[in-house]
Amino acid sequence: MSKAEQGRYVILGGIDGILAVLGGVIGASTAGTAYHGVVHVGIGVAIALAITNGIGSYLAESTVEYAKLAEKERPLLRRLTGTKIETRTRRKIYLDSITHGGSSFAGSLIPIVPFVVMTSNALWVSIVASLAALVTLGIYSGKLSGQSVVASVVKMIVLGVLVVVLVTLVGGN
Repeated sequence: MSKAEQGRYVILGGIDGILAVLGGVIGASTAGTAYHGVVHVGIGVAIALAITNGIGSYLAESTVEYAKLAEKERPLLRRLTGTKIETRTRRKIYLDSITHGGSSFAGSLIPIVPFVVMTSNALWVSIVASLAALVTLGIYSGKLSGQSVVASVVKMIVLGVLVVVLVTLVGGN
């Protein structure tokens, strides 16, 4: 599997984890939930997201990769089951799934940690830490794609700010 293919799931999972949990954390926090409750909400979302992204990637990648394998089999007039090609296909599917689910979980921890280690201002620190993590993902994305790092970072920040603003507006605060 190429570095770019693996990077896709690091970026997707990281964005999902950071922003989905940040949305949950903002919602719970602005609703007046105590810090330990915010942590429980965040961990619940983190676990659900890691499982759904990991299994979702497994199902989607299985479909796509086995379709590619079937295309290779047609001109050969034989099945590739049990071959090195099929083993590489299976390995790619598992690695993509673990990377997507694992990156989702790792990203999810970023907005949660301030509520574990702080007694005040955790929401603001959570937002800033999440935006900083998105900057890191933007840099990674720009370098991986060979495109403008600045443009990638700006896109990530805009996405993060959009989530913060919309979740806050919906919450009424």
